[in-house]
Amino acid sequence: QGIISSWNPGARRFKGYEDHEIIGQSFSRFYTEEDRAAGLPERALRISAEEGRFEKEGWRVRKDGTRFWAHVVIDPIFNPETGRVLGYAKITRDLTERREAELALKRSEEQFRLLVQGVTDYAIYMLDQEGHITNWNLGAERIKGYSREEVVGRHFSIFYTPEDRANGEPAKALATAIRTGSFEKEGWRLRKDGRPFWAHVVIDPIRDDSGEIIGFAKITRDLTDRRKVQ
Repeated sequence: QGIISSWNPGARRFKGYEDHEIIGQSFSRFYTEEDRAAGLPERALRISAEEGRFEKEGWRVRKDGTRFWAHVVIDPIFNPETGRVLGYAKITRDLTERREAELALKRSEEQFRLLVQGVTDYAIYMLDQEGHITNWNLGAERIKGYSREEVVGRHFSIFYTPEDRANGEPAKALATAIRTGSFEKEGWRLRKDGRPFWAHVVIDPIRDDSGEIIGFAKITRDLTDRRKVQ
């Protein structure tokens, strides 16, 4: 029925109850009022009994009323002779710090995305491992003339002149970025309407935690006016 019958030191540390305070009580007291009203404790036991396991993350409540983000697993314990449920084994992990770190990272990534998207003087976008465009900011749209819908998924070599494409310059740029850690150069690039512009280009490889290349970050500046002055 969800009545607590044992209690380990980890449970005491996470939830704040001593053995004599909690044994004999329903495990539903760890749930928020909203979850209790929605019948989540009962549903968790039912799913565990019917499917052989219940696993979920969500808010739980400590003795002092504070909430923590928990990863919960509930396994049914069956009578081997009759197959009836005798009880449940419940494992809870406190993932509050991990969740806060993930939320902080998500906020940081969202702020960076908004920052990049708002930049109009630089074309800033990402490429996959083969050089296909995966995102596109307002600066890229302004400088090169393509909307996001028109360009995402296409190969970045479309910005190169026919001569540079024939000489394999796009592939050389990515290879140099991988080999040296960055590629930087000035040269002619093409807008959507075919007009050339003088560009300063930086390409940096993006690696995962194991060091594998997962894509490239590409920044382009339109220096046509400066070149004319020079």
